[in-house]
Amino acid sequence: MSNVPIRIATVAGLLLLGVLTAATGGWGVLALTYSGPADDAARNILAAAFALIALAALIALCLRRWRWRAFATYLVLFAVLVVWWRGIEPSNARDWQADVAVLSHAEIEGDIVTVRNIRNFDYRSETDYTPAYYDKRFDLRKLEGVDLVAPYWMEPAIAHTFVSFAFAGGDHLAISIETRKEKGEAYSTIKGFFRQYELFYVVADERDVIRLRTNYRRDPPEDVYVYRLKGGQIENGRRVFMEYMRQINALKMRPDFYNTLINNCTTDIWYNSLVNAQHLRFSWKILASGYVPEYLYESGRLDTSVPFAELQRRAHVNARAQAADAALDFSRRIRMENQK
Repeated sequence: MSNVPIRIATVAGLLLLGVLTAATGGWGVLALTYSGPADDAARNILAAAFALIALAALIALCLRRWRWRAFATYLVLFAVLVVWWRGIEPSNARDWQADVAVLSHAEIEGDIVTVRNIRNFDYRSETDYTPAYYDKRFDLRKLEGVDLVAPYWMEPAIAHTFVSFAFAGGDHLAISIETRKEKGEAYSTIKGFFRQYELFYVVADERDVIRLRTNYRRDPPEDVYVYRLKGGQIENGRRVFMEYMRQINALKMRPDFYNTLINNCTTDIWYNSLVNAQHLRFSWKILASGYVPEYLYESGRLDTSVPFAELQRRAHVNARAQAADAALDFSRRIRMENQK
């Protein structure tokens, strides 16, 4: 009877090792599949070989004679895989798609920030456009507000969120954190876990980054909502704006990888907000990005004088954006309902 607790502990330990081996083995196979050698055959052979090694280690856990030697061998091979993985470096020198080919940067002189290469493409369709950029000076003392923009294409949990900074005189600067794709490369959620995309800050005119989604995206179409964050936090907004500028300049000097879970459009908004002591607490709703507007509402960061459903209705800008199209006062027109 005295051996029963030991046996239970042994079985529990072996089960834990089995789960660990299966999880790390699965990760290793996917890492080799998506990030391995450029040659398809070599990549598939390595992924299959690692899968067989992980499977052998799992089977060996059931065999007392081979258990520890097989597991130790697997750990050594997994360590080699991790060293290789950590050696994969991001780059700013690839054959980029035209919409992410040009990096923006900021020149900061006290409260005056000159933003270079603000994207403002002339679209004929989502994929047919004339690239165009401009530079603009922004005075931080004239920052009037910060908006959260939330385009949806998979209701209700999935959205691509980004921010837009509003300045006196009707100026807006939108910054959307996205993947930097190479020519011919498509987005894949799974690939986004495996260092396949560099992180890219799209610094753009709203006539570009919002109008693209409301007027030209068709497959799938997107519903775009623009929410003004609650007033009285202008100093917080200025600090967040400067943090964005620092991140933009840092990525120009030292690229980074996008990650579907922890380094994406929404988590990076939250990271950039950490410069403020009153930042939002982390929540699962930040990972399920479609719920971010609701989370902001529940936290008192949006207008709570009306029910959230009514605020959401007012924030929907597709019809107004389609009517405004390329108008110079596009930003004012899409917000006309919000101003009621």
